[in-house]
Order: sequence, then structure tokens, then C-alpha cells
Amino acid sequence: MKRRLVFLSRICLHSIWMLFLSMLAFSQSRTISGKVLDASGHSPLPGVTVQVKGATIGTQTKVDGSYSLNVPSGTITLVFTFVGYKTEEFPLGASNTVNISLAADVTSLKDVVVVGYGTQKKQEVTSAITSIEPTDFRQSGARNALDLVQGKVAGLQITRTGGSNPNTSPAIQLRGVTSLTGSMSPLIVVDGIPGGNLDLLQQDDIASISVLKDGSAAAIYGTQANGGVIIVTTKKGVKGPARVTYNNYFRKEFKSRIPKFLTADEYAAKIADGEINAIDKGYRTDFVDLLVNHDNLTQNHNLAFSGGGEQSNYRASVYYLNQEGILKENERQQYGGRLSITSKGLNDRLTSQFNLATNFNKSNLLTDGGNLQGYYTFNPTYSPYNPDGSWYFEQTSTNELARLHQQTDIRQQQTTSGDAKVSLDIVKGLKASIFGSVTRDSYSEGGYADLLSELSVENYDSSGYAWQSSFLNLKYAVEPTLEYNITVNKDHNFTAIGGYSYRYEVEQYFDASNYGFVNDIFEENNLGAGNQLLTGKASMSSYKNDNKLIAFFGRVNYNYKDKYMASVILRHEGSSRFGANNKWGNFPALSLGWNMRDEPFMQGATFLDDLKLRAGYGVTGNSGINNYSSLVTLGTGGNYLNPDGVWRQTYGPNKNPNPDLKWERKSEYNVGVDFSFFKGRLSGAIDVYKRITKDLLENVTTQLPPFVTSSIYANVGQVSSKGVEITLSGVPVRTKDFSWTVDLAFSNSKNILDRYSNELYTIKYQSYADIGGYGALGNAIRTYEGDRIGNFYGKRFAGLTDSGDWLFYKADGTKASADQLDSEKDFAVIGNAVPKVYLGITNTFKYKNFDLRAFLRGKFGYNILNTMEMFYGSKASLPSNVLKTAFTKNGKITGGYQYSDYYIEKGNFMKLDELTLGYTVPFKSKKTIQSLRLYLTASNLFIITKYTGNDPDYVRDTGLTPGVDALNASDSRTPYMGTRGFMFGLNVGF
Repeated sequence: MKRRLVFLSRICLHSIWMLFLSMLAFSQSRTISGKVLDASGHSPLPGVTVQVKGATIGTQTKVDGSYSLNVPSGTITLVFTFVGYKTEEFPLGASNTVNISLAADVTSLKDVVVVGYGTQKKQEVTSAITSIEPTDFRQSGARNALDLVQGKVAGLQITRTGGSNPNTSPAIQLRGVTSLTGSMSPLIVVDGIPGGNLDLLQQDDIASISVLKDGSAAAIYGTQANGGVIIVTTKKGVKGPARVTYNNYFRKEFKSRIPKFLTADEYAAKIADGEINAIDKGYRTDFVDLLVNHDNLTQNHNLAFSGGGEQSNYRASVYYLNQEGILKENERQQYGGRLSITSKGLNDRLTSQFNLATNFNKSNLLTDGGNLQGYYTFNPTYSPYNPDGSWYFEQTSTNELARLHQQTDIRQQQTTSGDAKVSLDIVKGLKASIFGSVTRDSYSEGGYADLLSELSVENYDSSGYAWQSSFLNLKYAVEPTLEYNITVNKDHNFTAIGGYSYRYEVEQYFDASNYGFVNDIFEENNLGAGNQLLTGKASMSSYKNDNKLIAFFGRVNYNYKDKYMASVILRHEGSSRFGANNKWGNFPALSLGWNMRDEPFMQGATFLDDLKLRAGYGVTGNSGINNYSSLVTLGTGGNYLNPDGVWRQTYGPNKNPNPDLKWERKSEYNVGVDFSFFKGRLSGAIDVYKRITKDLLENVTTQLPPFVTSSIYANVGQVSSKGVEITLSGVPVRTKDFSWTVDLAFSNSKNILDRYSNELYTIKYQSYADIGGYGALGNAIRTYEGDRIGNFYGKRFAGLTDSGDWLFYKADGTKASADQLDSEKDFAVIGNAVPKVYLGITNTFKYKNFDLRAFLRGKFGYNILNTMEMFYGSKASLPSNVLKTAFTKNGKITGGYQYSDYYIEKGNFMKLDELTLGYTVPFKSKKTIQSLRLYLTASNLFIITKYTGNDPDYVRDTGLTPGVDALNASDSRTPYMGTRGFMFGLNVGF
């Protein structure tokens, strides 16, 4: 006991002595003062943290950049830190005054950009490439991976023509139209897999999305790169302790921008007034609202595990996503996972990486928006039920609510991809790699109409109707490469890569249907139970096709002192889809870069951080056409009785062969500049381009004989486009606690159909965009040689007669009725459906741990054909329900349905696409929870537009049939109901 007391006494005395020494040392402290300026020496920096290294003693600079800090004597180092600037350490000497300048930390100039078959430092890139990181993704809950970058990449058009329908994908186009009949979409590459499946991507698993916009960047992908290339890189494991992240969100959607049809009370009042010749059944029904899923709730969950050591790392994630549409019987449930493993061996000379991803989804496809038309126009004084409670049916319309209860359409899909890459450093600078991948996509879809359903009663003798289909697509790729890097005399760096690519794709499809069931027990699960197999009224069809692509490619990059750069690409590629005389083609590219900032004559420009000029030229192709397009194929011609008394199917050629068929060939010039000013406060890029696509593929008319059919698929035309793209990022305000960042993406383009004809085939013009619906109104778009893509072509409105009939202008300026016009002489260009300008603006505000982001997006300089107004905005549609404008703006019209510029409207709009408020919880101790962020997002909050139809953002602006806004169940342009969404999300890391 005594020993313990002696020990404790010594400890207390020692502590008191140390405390006394500390107090003595502190009493010998001194005051350090000074100013902190930016590296130019002109601007003071307020809010800079000045701290004693290894201690908690610190302060911050004032508005004029000055500071004063009391520090203990002795060997002391001050640390100066400020957001956006490099950290500086300053050992104190005898002086009590320390003035220091901080240099901007323009790290973006050193970022690594993913390019074709590799990566490059951003400062070395000589082509037009835009890379988007997760912090810049849209936060409104992606239905497709490319939804994340809508409006974020200048020149990339992403239009969700299906609105918020969870079972649709966006229309994608880069820098305008590049084909007439072939693929116009960019090539998607996911972790090196060419033609990667977007269904396998979840937003929380994506590390970056790079868009190769010009030909000099995309040429290394040859015949699949005419529409550009989008490279998606998923997240991988990193060295460090095991880490767990969990992300989720919940979204609720509400109706937005509903067309203004007559309400039930308004419709009944006009029946009573004699303005509508119909029967008032006495009900007051909001039919459209009956289709709305007011209880919709979308939820997303993603759980990821990652970690690694010196020799290997891993990342694994699992997810569940349930998307409920705003309409009933419209849903998509999916779940799956992704696994990535990287390991090293042979003294770090051997690196292997394996990725495995899978997705299971179940989609309810019964509702796609097409059923809205029937209920918008249905007599709202009716009920969907008979007095006895059964469903009400009539021959002239479909009871859509009954259809949702009596029919099914379910698709179950499973998609899996696996890839592996093994690399070996043979000698210094020389690396050999081999990459291989397999992607399998399959689905089974089936549907059934009950015995008592309207479809069954009216078409299948009240005996039910069932069908099933199945689809399988397999893609294989093998790509060995050899890469060499060497530096000569310290200043000359060469990087070369060469490789071989082999791709094989096969797909097959089967479907069958039957009716004549005695009950609803089996639904579509026993097609043989129907009795129409023996009568020949059951149906069955199938197909199988494949294609092969082989290529040799190479690229050489040269860099001199990080000032002068050059890149040369050549790809030699062959495809089984083209004619015997044109199986192979060459696709070269050259691009140059000049970092002017490093030149001696630029050293005095202290406001300039970076200035790089780029120029490039590249050739790409388009093999996105149907398999066997160059070959003669056989088709069935009917069953005939043979002399032996047996009925046999006959076959004959149904397509002309074309051994000279070759790919469309696009040549593209691009000049650009990348810049950064004022220590990163303003940065961006400007690109000017011109592209010409020759040898366009089109079906042209042939003579019989010598040809066996009336048309042939041939190379006939040329299309060109030119435009300007501007990307800007600025920081108007940046202090210790608050910052405001503005990002802008602007693009302007013009697409011209230079010619249709060649020396063999002559085409004066082509018509597109069948209007459909009432009146056989023909096509909305006609494109002549030399005209802009997307020109509306038709009658010019000249007023109404005294009786309310239509009048239109003739070519000579006189007025005439529709039947007196000559479509070849009197019709004219009445608008254009392709926007001239696309604009996206993101404002990001951060205050301490709060962040607020407002993303606005718009399109300008184009027109939309409002077919909803055309079909339902006049009394010609009565007694079906009509828009209110039939009795107001269009009340004097008595003529029938006419397509003219009367229904062409300006489509310009600007919308608040996303508003997100987030809060990051600060943790003093990060032993358990490393990070936690909560956020609220509102999407599609408001739109500014003079367009009177549906949401103009949902109207197609890509391809050859843009600008037709339909409310018509007879075509694929039927819009989904507009929605406004509200979302709550959580991101947490352990």
C-alpha cells in the first residue's frame, strides 16, 4: 500500500513539473502576423486557415488576407490551407512577419481521361472528349445510365420520349443525324466490353462516363463509331481497409401538364346546350384519373463492399430497384449485383482484373401510355361499369380500365456479362494484354386476355387469347493488345498500342399464340390448351441470325515536353454484314495538341492557368444495319398442292443481293480549345466541328427485270453537319464556408441532307413521320436534297371561309381549299423539328455542410407539330371528348382534319429539371460511420414554354422523324403522362 502511494506521489509531482514547464514555454510565445495572397501577388485570400503544424492552434485570414496568430516559441511550422489552392508549409525563423502566396490547385488539368483502349492525362488529350464524374450526375433517380448525363455533355442529345415510363430507354444522338437507315446511336463500351448493356449499370456503381465526340477520338472503334462512343467505367476496389457503402432513394411522382379536355360537367353542359350531339348517361367520370397509380413509390437500394491490400483489391455490390410508374400496371422490378477483383503477381509484373455483373428484372408492360388516348376522348358522362357491376364494352372504343383488370403482359429478363483482362509487363515499357468478354441477354414475355375481356369477346369468340415469346442474344469479344511506352532524351515520349479485335454476335427469337380456351386457369402457360392449333388460326414464328466483326488497330501518341502532342490512329476492319466486294475498310485519324501556357511568351499572363489548342481529323464507319443485308434471302410464298397430293410451302427470293454494299463512311474535322483562368475560377472548352457522312444506306427502287424484287439496299447519299459546342465551369464566389459554382453546356448544330442520288439511283426527296390517326394526312416531314434534316413540309394556312372551312396559300400567293392544292407545287417548308440550340445550366451552392443544386435544361430554335390539337382541338372529333380549345381558339373551324402550319408551334422551352438540397453530417470521430449525406430532390418542377401540347421535352428530336407530338394510339409516338417527382435519398459509408 505504501509503495503505491509513493508511486502515485511521484506521478503527481512529475505531472505538476511538466505542466509548469509547459506554462513557462507558453509564456515565452510570440505573435506571428502577415498576409496571404494568391500566387499572382495581387488578390488577398480571405478565409485561409493558418495553423501550427501538429497542434490545434490556428486562425483564419480576414477580408484583406491578413492574420495574426499567437504561437509558442521554438521550432514551429505554419500550415496554410484553402479550398482550391495548394497547401503550403512555412518553417518559422526569427521574423514575426510571414507573408505567403498560395498557388491554385488546378487538379482538373491533371485528371486521367478514359479513351479508347486506355487512358490519358487530360492535359495530353488532343481530341474532343468529355468526361463526367458522379458528383456531376443528375440526381433525380436514373431509369437508364445515360439519364445521369442528360444535358451535361455539349452535343449529346438524350431525349426520354417515353417520359417517366420505367420500361423505356432514351433516344440518344451525338452531333446530329449520321445515317438514313443504319444505327445513329453512339457505341456503348462498358469496362472495355464493346456494345455493353446499359441494363447492367446502376448509378451507384459508375465511376465515370466519357464521351468520345469527334472522329479523331472514335476512329479506333471503326465501323461502330459513326455515332460517337460512350465509355462507361465502373467503380473498382482500392487499397485500404474494408469499406461498406449504402445508398438509397425513394421517389413519388405526381401528374404534370395534363391536356385540357372537357371535364364531365363541361361536357354534360354542352350536351344540354345542343353543342354536342351525344347522350348524357348521368355519370361524371374522370376516366384518365382511373388509370393513375396514386400510390406509386419508386425505391432504390445499393449496398457495396470494397477493400484491398498491396497485391489485390475487390469491390462487390448488390442492388434492388422497384420503379412504379404513374400509370397502373406499369412497373419494373430489378435486382442484381456486380463484382470486380484485381490482383497482381510475378513481382507486380502480372495484373489480372475480373468483372462479373448480372441483372434480373420483371416488367409489367400492359401500360405504355397508349391507353391514355382512349380515355382522354371517352364520353365522361359514361361509367366504365354496367348497372350490374360488369364491365361496359362498346365496339367503337376500348374500356382501358377493364383491360388493366382482364389482360396481362409480363416480361422477365436476365442479363449477365463477364469479362477478364490479364496484362504482363514483359520488359520495361512493354506490356502485353488480352481481354475477353461474354454478354448474355435473354427474356421471356407472355400475356393473356381473359375469356370475358373486351379483346376476347370482340376478336376471339369469348374464348381467351394467350401468347408467349422468348429472346436470346449472345455477344463474344476477344481483344489482345501490345502496348509500348518509351521516353527519348527526357523530352520525347512515345506511347504506342496495337491490337486485334474479334467479335461475334448471335440472336434468336420465338413466339406463339393461341385462343379457344375453356377457362382462365392456365393463362399463357399452356398454349396447347387452346383449340385453334388444328384450325390453323394459332400463330408461330421464329428467327435466328448472327454476325462477325474482325479488326486490327493501332495508335501512336507523341508528347514533347507536355507542350506539343500528336496522336495517330489506324483501324483495319471487316464485317460479315457487307458485300463480298467491300468486306474490309480502313479508318484513320490524326489529332494534334499545343499547350500554349508552357510557351515562354505566355509566362507573363499570370491570369492564365492553362490554354491548349486541339485539331483533329478522323474517319469512322457504320455497320449498324441488319444482318445479311448484302445477301439474297428467301421468303415463304404460300402453300400449294403438289402433284403427289401433298401441300407444300414454297420459297423464293424476297430481297435483291448487293455484293457492292459497304458501310457508311463519316469524315470529321474538329478544332477545339481547352482553357482555365484565374486559378481555376473559370475553365472550359470550345469545339467547332464539321462532319460529312458519305455512302448513306437506303432502299432504292429497281426495275423488274433484271432485279428479282422492286427495291435494293444500296449506298446512295450524303449527309453533313456542323456546329459549335461550349462547356464552361465557373466559381463566382468561394469563401471559407460558402461557394457557388456554375456549369454550362451549350451546343448549336445544323444538319443537311446533301444528296440522295448517285450515278445509278435517283431519289428526288424522301418523306418521313407518318402523321397517322384521322384523315389519312400523310407524312409530316419531307426532305429534299440540300435541305435541313427535319423540315416540316405541307400546307400554309391562309384563314377560314365564312362557313369555317379551311383556306391555304398556293405557290402564287392566292388562296384555295385543300382539294385545289398540288402537293408538289403548292406545299412548302413550314418549320423545322431539330433544335438549333441545346442548353444545360447547373448552379451548385455549398454552405458549410449544406449543398443546393439547381439544374436547368432547355432547347431552342425549333418547331413541334401538335397532333393532339390537330385531332382533338376541333369539333370534327365530336361526339368524342375534345380539348377545350375546340370551343375557344378553334371554335370557328368546321372543316375536317388538315395538316398545315396552323398546328406547327414553337417548341422552345427551359425547365427546372432538378433541384436538390443535401446535408452532409459532420463526424468528429469516424471510427464507425465514415460519411453520411441526406438529400431531397424535386424533378421537373416547372417549365417555361409557349408550346400548348404535351411536355416538349418528351417529343423526339433525334433521327429522321423528329418533332411530331402525338396523342394517338396508332403509332409509337404516344406520350406517357407527364410527371413531377419528389425524392428522398441517403448515402452512408462505413
